[in-house]
Amino acid sequence: MAKILWFTGLSGAGKSTLAKILKNRLLRLKFKVKIIDGDNFRKKNKNNNIFSKINIIKNNLSIINHVKKIRKKYDFILVSVISPLLKTRNIARIEFGKNYFEIYVKCKIKTLEKRDTKKLYAKAKKNIIKNLIGYNSYIKYEISKYKKITVNTDKISKIKSIEKIMKRTLKNGEN
Repeated sequence: MAKILWFTGLSGAGKSTLAKILKNRLLRLKFKVKIIDGDNFRKKNKNNNIFSKINIIKNNLSIINHVKKIRKKYDFILVSVISPLLKTRNIARIEFGKNYFEIYVKCKIKTLEKRDTKKLYAKAKKNIIKNLIGYNSYIKYEISKYKKITVNTDKISKIKSIEKIMKRTLKNGEN
């Protein structure tokens, strides 16, 4: 049964980047790995880009259900999605139990504005985007109170972040 590494955090914090680096590391160790990226999942399933609480919950529950269907095929499933609501992350945590590892990819807003690879923060500043989670949205990012792995991409490198994640999710190099 796959270990589910659920990368969560604001847009641009480094979730997808870390998931891709980790996937390559795990593949070199001969693990079967699948990445589920929130943006790609939403496009593939033709979910609209309306980021209401209902749509976010629906999308996150779809991801959880997809992971449930494929988890026997992989050693690791890396889910990279903002998932701002505690409710859906808690459902994933309960569903996957000891195989669920939540990775909070933390980053200051000022750094996110500087990185802004998708130009979302620039558009939000100009009010072109009126619902950027954690920035100008009525939907706030809710930090989990239960045990999680936190990587602060403001303060530690990608490599140090990956090492921290691997140390917490791999025991003696085994799944």
